[in-house]
Amino acid sequence: MHQITGKSLLGLLLALTTAVLWGILPIALKVLLDVLTANTITAIRFLAAAVLVGLWLVARGKLPKAGLLFSAKVAKLMLIAVLGLLSNYIMYLSGLNYLTAETGQVVIQLAPFLMMLGGVIIFKERLLLWQKVGAVVLVAGLLLFFNERLVQLIMQAGNETLGVLLVIAAGFTWAAYALAQKQLLVHYSSKQIMYLLYFAGSIAFIPVADFTPFLQLTSLHWGLLIFCCLNTVVAYGAFAEALHHWEASKVSAVLAITPLFTILFANIISYLAPDFILAQQLNILSWLGALLVVIGSALTALAPQFVEYRAARKVRKLQRDVF
Repeated sequence: MHQITGKSLLGLLLALTTAVLWGILPIALKVLLDVLTANTITAIRFLAAAVLVGLWLVARGKLPKAGLLFSAKVAKLMLIAVLGLLSNYIMYLSGLNYLTAETGQVVIQLAPFLMMLGGVIIFKERLLLWQKVGAVVLVAGLLLFFNERLVQLIMQAGNETLGVLLVIAAGFTWAAYALAQKQLLVHYSSKQIMYLLYFAGSIAFIPVADFTPFLQLTSLHWGLLIFCCLNTVVAYGAFAEALHHWEASKVSAVLAITPLFTILFANIISYLAPDFILAQQLNILSWLGALLVVIGSALTALAPQFVEYRAARKVRKLQRDVF
């Protein structure tokens, strides 16, 4: 089993870096969707990430061995991971076409919860009581977040309903990718897996991308596009490095606050540059719902560690009593 370095402060800073980058990402993507298609943005992000991660692996002589892909088991897992991540990228972006950045980020918090359910079903992991409580809190938070629009979302199928359904579907496909990647770690390192996924994404999306609008992009759009490309590499890199120094449950708990960063950044940018982006107006119940989504997500992540901590305390107490 992988042993963490125990550098908690570094792990916290890396996890916060990921949360901040993922928090501001949907805002940048939302602006880019005004001038570029979802396919084009995804193709460029995958291509840039494939080049950057590929160069890093080449410099260290750690390019993945292609021969392993001819194994039926590895090929099947890689196909699930590729289809899962590619579907996640395109469906999340397509959903943002109909939603605000804040709504998209709150709904996508279903993804880690669905991954947890997948772990219970596929890897036979035990679902703890507090994880069940966290799941209920998360769902209650989502219902509160949409309190003003819930009836409309259910009864009147409109653009926002389609957007929510697309982001929910993106959550399912991300969970499938994450579970497949977990098993692929037996054969490849995390960076090698991501390189193969980025490379496959580039091959899949470049043929259906439309590069014509590039001639009319402003300096702002170019800056946002470069930011989104770097975000893909840096955020995932910081996430992987945080797991090297800190417990996975603590990293996940920090990432649970990502929707709050999105809401915060959207309001700050809307206040400073109202022509750039218009922040979503949330009532008290919606704010409470967003907070409950964060709490529910954090509970599902921290519950296993809390149980392990209590078990370790009991063991130490028994040892003291014996000696």
